[in-house]
Amino acid sequence: MLRLTSVKLPQRLRHRASTICQGHLFSTSPLKPISELPISMDPESLTVSFLRNSCGFSLELAISASKKLNIENIEGPNSVLDLLKTHGLKQNHIRYLISSRPLLLLADLGNTLKPNMELFKSLGFCGASLFEMLSKYPAVLESDGYTAVEFFRARGFSDKQIKTLTMKRPALYMYNANKIFKPKLEFFKSLGFSDLEIAEVLSAAPTVLETSLEKQIIPCVQELRRILGTDENVFKVIKGYCPVIRSNVEHTLQPNIATLISHGVPQSLVLKVFFIRPSSLLICGNRFSEIVSEIMKLGFDPNCLKFVVAIISMSQNSKTMWEQKVEAFRSFGLSDDEICSAFKRQPRCMTVSEKNIKKTMGFFVNKLKMKPSKISKNPNILWLSLEKRIIPRCSVLQLLMLKGLIKEDTSIVYILKMTEKEFMEKFVSKYQNEVPDVVKANQGKIEFQGLPVAPMET
Repeated sequence: MLRLTSVKLPQRLRHRASTICQGHLFSTSPLKPISELPISMDPESLTVSFLRNSCGFSLELAISASKKLNIENIEGPNSVLDLLKTHGLKQNHIRYLISSRPLLLLADLGNTLKPNMELFKSLGFCGASLFEMLSKYPAVLESDGYTAVEFFRARGFSDKQIKTLTMKRPALYMYNANKIFKPKLEFFKSLGFSDLEIAEVLSAAPTVLETSLEKQIIPCVQELRRILGTDENVFKVIKGYCPVIRSNVEHTLQPNIATLISHGVPQSLVLKVFFIRPSSLLICGNRFSEIVSEIMKLGFDPNCLKFVVAIISMSQNSKTMWEQKVEAFRSFGLSDDEICSAFKRQPRCMTVSEKNIKKTMGFFVNKLKMKPSKISKNPNILWLSLEKRIIPRCSVLQLLMLKGLIKEDTSIVYILKMTEKEFMEKFVSKYQNEVPDVVKANQGKIEFQGLPVAPMET
């Protein structure tokens, strides 16, 4: 292959090269039919021309790609492009894939590319989803995808689970499934997992399949047995959060557990962290120590469940995210003491995103005319879904108040905290014959305009 400095281009390409802007990787001109490709005696010139005219490459990128690719006959590469197009890939998708892996144009169409594309289609990949998967790892187009998929199908994985699994980790198509995956699945079975449970766990955490069984998974499970006491507890924790078996036991898990115990947290509550959110124990040791110290300063009792719930809540936020959420509450007039008080009442209120804090607080303050201080005293309502619960229930109240069917002193907080069954019985089923629209309102199909009178807040 000739080097860049010695490439001899046809006169037309030299003219195009002199006019192209530096730094533009892809041509912006329309793609030309293959019949307009320049006739060349030089295979490298044919490669450059094909990449430019059929794939939309810039001259610079085409020359660079031609160092890895030598097109002597355009029939095969054209067939590859046609195949990609028939599976919903757009021109920019194809251009990206070929620029990432130019040799795809010379891949075995009948024995590899076409069977793999049909296989991916059978799993539900097409168009944008197909590109999303392939863009992460274009080499899978040349893998033995069928063997990997059949391995998972034979072990109870649904096509939807296989799609989820390989969307996250396309490289799984490249492994020797019997050698790499089979021992891990057998190990999970030895822990008591059924085929269905293994499929559910691994489709949610596919990186576990790429983790060493002997060096990581088995030692971690042994340590979890020591900490959790029983195989049943180990099973529950792994089922709830499979990535825990990829954790650094010695440098992260053990020190963080020791930090909790040193602050007086009993073993029973340490186990609660594993069952509620084990990922909280997998953050950097220094950061974890800071969080525990901060929770202690706020006055939480290490012997109470709220202590570990507060740790879990704070661990879900970086320092920056935490301050942004505090600032969101401040923007509605809450003092730092009121924000702290809300967190102590319900630590989970700080797991709500900054965006949802602003939306929910804005609805309560601006639409329902509630005082921010009242909201801080009832932080549980911040954890409710605005679209699925708060607004639909308020829309039901709106209709019933306009009809004079419920009292004006009805507590909005009480109504929002009701179970779905209780709310349906007291406000929907009870009045649906008299006011049929309450059913639509509860389904979120009636716009909330505002309550005719301000309800009680507590």
